[in-house]
Amino acid sequence: MAKAAAGTDNPATPTAVRIVVAGDRGTGKSSLIVTAATENFPANVPPLLPPTRLPEDFYPERVPITIIDTSSRPEDNSKVAEELKRADAIVLTYACDQPQTLDRLSTFWLPKLRQLEVKVPVIVVGCRLDLRDENQQVSLEQVMSPIMQQFREIETCIECSAFKHIQIPEVFYYAQKAVLHPTGPLFDQETQTLKDQCVRALKRIFILCDHDRDGALSDAELNDFQVKCFNAPLQPSEIVGVKRVVQEKLPEGVNERGLTLTGFLFLHALFIEKGRLETTWTVLRKFGYNNDIRLADELIPSPTKRTPDQSVEMTNEAIDFLRVTFDVFDSDGDGALRPRELEELFSTAPASPFSELPYTDAAERNAFGGLSLDGFLSQWALMTLLNPASTMENLIYIGYPGDVSSTIRVTRKRRLDRKKQQSERNVFQCFVFGPKKAGKSALLDSFLGRPFSDNYNPNTEERYAVNVVDQPGGIKKTLVLREIPEDGVSKLLSSKEALAACDIAVFVHDSSDELSWKRATQLLVEVASHGEDTGFEVPCLIVAAKDDMDSFPSAIQHSTRVSQDMGTEAPIPISTKLGDLNNLFRKIVSAAEHPHLSIPETEAGRSRKQYHRLINRSLMVVSVGAAVAIVGLAAYRVYAARKNASG
Repeated sequence: MAKAAAGTDNPATPTAVRIVVAGDRGTGKSSLIVTAATENFPANVPPLLPPTRLPEDFYPERVPITIIDTSSRPEDNSKVAEELKRADAIVLTYACDQPQTLDRLSTFWLPKLRQLEVKVPVIVVGCRLDLRDENQQVSLEQVMSPIMQQFREIETCIECSAFKHIQIPEVFYYAQKAVLHPTGPLFDQETQTLKDQCVRALKRIFILCDHDRDGALSDAELNDFQVKCFNAPLQPSEIVGVKRVVQEKLPEGVNERGLTLTGFLFLHALFIEKGRLETTWTVLRKFGYNNDIRLADELIPSPTKRTPDQSVEMTNEAIDFLRVTFDVFDSDGDGALRPRELEELFSTAPASPFSELPYTDAAERNAFGGLSLDGFLSQWALMTLLNPASTMENLIYIGYPGDVSSTIRVTRKRRLDRKKQQSERNVFQCFVFGPKKAGKSALLDSFLGRPFSDNYNPNTEERYAVNVVDQPGGIKKTLVLREIPEDGVSKLLSSKEALAACDIAVFVHDSSDELSWKRATQLLVEVASHGEDTGFEVPCLIVAAKDDMDSFPSAIQHSTRVSQDMGTEAPIPISTKLGDLNNLFRKIVSAAEHPHLSIPETEAGRSRKQYHRLINRSLMVVSVGAAVAIVGLAAYRVYAARKNASG
């Protein structure tokens, strides 16, 4: 593990580096570039150089470098800003014989980069070293330490002289190295420890290389690792030497079976401390990681293209793998993954995807915060529905052994489901509409087994709840409830395809409040009209919440009339406070499974259908009339021909 191979064909490795040189007028930008490219100090240089390309073999990495000079004229500020935004690394120059240009770095240039939101490595270069006053000699560390503390984006500081050819190639080597082998993602300079994301990636690599799964890399596994990453085997004496170094500093880093994970991480921290970041980066890139220490996009298959009314579900292969994974990480065997166990499961991923919205609060948990198997699979089903690429990526991180593209499938179009009067989906998405204080959030909470609360907390953002619903015959379906705040309905319906991903819509109202009922009815008409206008019609159910309270007068009369007029089922009464849900979630799934039923019809939609039927009937009459006329004309011609013949 001592030598990094020069060059790589790994897709995660940058294939070119663009370095932009900026700084005050007269700090030696152009002279620095020309001297680096030609190895000769220029007697005269133009005010602005064209892009300069260093030969591919200029540095061992053999990655092409393009150097961009920038103008010092105020009128070119916008062009300079554009170049800075396109940079992979920035060289900021100051003149060693002009202290005011050094001050300008912290008062102008570095704040400017932050203002432009340029987040690339910065190399600070003191040019014209040969002209510095010998009576003002101070160490570079002493000068730059305060600036580097304030601006963490500074990767390296160096002084040089183009005239005397002092450290000129090193300037662009450090700039290239900062792009190809950046310190920031790997190492925390303050704590002198590996960063969490780096540890997670190296842990995954360690597990992949631990073929016998005994928690240590044997001599053979270490050698395989070395060959894979650096294209060169380790000699037995080198393996002994590596383990000895680890054991002397960290006894638990080696055991009788070989190099442990602790020792593996220690070695990488040691390499980085000694400035050999290329070793760790070579390992990471060989296993497909990019500069953000995430798997490169090329390694994650793109989800199959689908129409707006198709969704994505996990295949049985993925579900079987997740069942086995659940059992492996349920270390206490209590049938649930507690937060600590879930964190361990995702310890080889950049982070647990379930710790982020909208997943963090979307599944049922027990009193200890644990996820049951159904809850665990529900979380994955929700992620697959909303972001199938994230599902595939995280399956790779946690060790899915096969072709990850086989873990998802695209469902049949919802329009075809309606035509065939049956849906074969395993995951159904239900949009939950309703006015404020109708009981939408309480409905989602009850779906997740949470106790009822009298406290009203208005929800202004969309929220998801997902769980498994047991159907007759032992069949399990996954139901996703998506709560749409009343204030968000107009925004949602502003999109033509708003309802394309919806399998069924539920309209919740407070059964004790007539205004709540009227608003829920308005929302039902809005949604139904949108479906009729766009062709994305959805089944709808009405839910009369707070059934434990007295209903408003004429509630039955109003609800019966609306249900009959629009062709929907009568409202389903529930009380989340009493825990009486009237098999609501099973009814939602059943209605979604038969999408041709329970589709409301507005008055405008009904008139439109009658108009189309009338037009079609008229066209049919015209067609029949035309056919009769043609037949009559043909008969007349035959008659006339015969008459002429007999005459």
